[in-house]
Amino acid sequence: MKLKIYSPDGAKSREADFNIPTFEGEKGVQAVKEVVVAHQANARLGTHSTKKRGEVRGGGKKPWRQKGTGRARAGSIRSPLWGGGGVVFGPKPRDYSKKINAKVKALAFSRALFDRAVAGDLDVIEKFEASPVKTKVMNQVLTRIAPRGKVLIVDDPFTPETRRAARNLNRITLQEAVRLNTLDLCQYRKIVVSTKALEKIIARVSAANGGN
Repeated sequence: MKLKIYSPDGAKSREADFNIPTFEGEKGVQAVKEVVVAHQANARLGTHSTKKRGEVRGGGKKPWRQKGTGRARAGSIRSPLWGGGGVVFGPKPRDYSKKINAKVKALAFSRALFDRAVAGDLDVIEKFEASPVKTKVMNQVLTRIAPRGKVLIVDDPFTPETRRAARNLNRITLQEAVRLNTLDLCQYRKIVVSTKALEKIIARVSAANGGN
């Protein structure tokens, strides 16, 4: 598959072939959905909690007698109908995590990588080596490649200088090639990856597919 490769300053580009796995039809699309949902579910803390009627303090005494007052019958000031009362069917702490089969994860990652490459949302840079290594220069380089939207940049690994230059750019997120996942591939408008990182990603995909 042909991808555009930019020079380190982002000013020049050329095309080159990369051995990214290809897909036909809808194969892997459902796997992408399942893995993205699992990533989002696993990020949920599940610590939300409300008190049921029996857990709210007070309310042991009947507020008024049953008959003769002209008011509705009431047995407790902690009824769910009252302010400060218990909550009916409120949330309780729970585990939202989902388990995904390793083969499904690998399929989803390969499909997401293929889809972004086909859509033209995956660009390659020879290396992240802005000169001088400053935030202003890094912003100029990435603006030439991706003028708008959230951008994920991937390297293997980032140098401390590159991290310092990019960390104050609000629309830029850094990710190491070994930690790149399906959710990362899906949620950014543009992905810029170094040649070294892309080679590692392709090797990882190839290993997961049994070398095919």
